[in-house]
Parts: sequence; structure tokens; C-alpha cells
Amino acid sequence: MTPLDVAAHGQEPVDAFPVIELRELTRTFPGTEPVHALRDASLRVERGEYLSVIGPSGSGKSTLLHILGLLDRPTSGDLLLDGVPTGTASEADRAALRGGRIGFVFQSFHLLPHRTVLDNVLLATLYSGVPRAERRGRALAALDRVGLSHRLEFMPTVLSGGERQRVAIARAVIASPHVLLADEPTGNLDQTTSGGVLDLFDELHRDGLTLVVITHDAAVSARAQRRVRIADGMLTEVA
Repeated sequence: MTPLDVAAHGQEPVDAFPVIELRELTRTFPGTEPVHALRDASLRVERGEYLSVIGPSGSGKSTLLHILGLLDRPTSGDLLLDGVPTGTASEADRAALRGGRIGFVFQSFHLLPHRTVLDNVLLATLYSGVPRAERRGRALAALDRVGLSHRLEFMPTVLSGGERQRVAIARAVIASPHVLLADEPTGNLDQTTSGGVLDLFDELHRDGLTLVVITHDAAVSARAQRRVRIADGMLTEVA
């Protein structure tokens, strides 16, 4: 446990808490007309769940992602990660939690074009706390897991969109995160390639990984075990 963990909940095991818990969280952006991007959002994501958050453009999806990923702070309320309150935590503590416990997959892949597939995945270990001696082995295992062990020395620019997203997924899971956050992960992919990426998410979920997929696509959302809708910054469960 980190010092932040111990301060939050003593010696209780991390597994005793939800991976993510939002408590009456709001995010308001100031202006002549303040923008209420999130309104009293409350949500629990249990360990091993596969949750989708679906909503149209402008509904608050991006704001929610930024807060879940500890890239932004709420205006009021709090986000607990493994039972650890994060809203008032220092930037150093938030960076440590983000690097060690959260994996990110984005619509635009965010791969370095002039570094090999293997290097792109290895770079993720520099800020995630993976011991130096384990880094290459973990990277090779992660790329094998997503079916790209034959592409180690390729540059991302010569890969297909589906292959680039698989590299991004390998990079996201290399540090064994507690939760994988995916932002429109199939937004740049065709239907067939999207299906392959979603099949991989299904496999990761079966292996016990907690997933939160944020999307506007009903077909992507339907693959999840549980669905939540966001509209005008408010969260509601989808039956």
C-alpha cells in the first residue's frame, strides 16, 4: 500500500473497496454562463466489472473521462480509487495512482510514430512503477496477448488501425492496471476491425480486468456487462 492508501483506509485490503466510486461529484466550468458538465454524479464500479458509459457529444463524457483518469479535479464531491479519496490529493499522489492503477486507450491511439511497436509499449513502464528487470518481459507478454508478437520492430505508421489500437491496449495493460479506461476505442476503426478490438476487451474482462468504456455507439455499449447513460452531465443506469 502507498502512504495515501494507508491514510485512507488503514490496513484493509484494496480488494475490499470498489475500483471506482463517485460521490455526488460535480464539475462546473466558469464563464459568463457557467457550464455544468457533471451534476451530482454518483457511481460505483466493482472490481472485475465491464461498464460502458454512453452519451452523445456534449453530454459530459469527456469531462467524466478526465476525472476518472485523474486528469482533472471535480468542483465538488469526490472520486475514490480503490477506496482512496483523490479530489484533494497532491499532484504527486494523483500521478502515482494514475501511473500504477489506470490504463488508458484512446480513439486516436497516441502512439509515437518514430518508435517501434515494442518501444511504444516499453515507454509505458517508465512511469508505472514496473521494475526495470521486468519491463521487456512484460512488454513482450502484453504484445503477445494482443496478437502482435510478430510486429515488434514495426513502426506504427505501417500498421493497420486495428493493429495500432492493439498496440495501445498492450501499452495500457502492461502495468497490470486496476481499471482500463477506453475513450471511443473503435471511433477510428471499421466495423470488422472494431469487432476484433471489442472481442479483445471481452477476453480481458474474462481474465478479471475492470473496464470502463466511454462511447456514443450503442453497439459498442451493448458489449458491456453493465451500462450507464450520461445526458446533460447526469448519470443514469440503463436497464
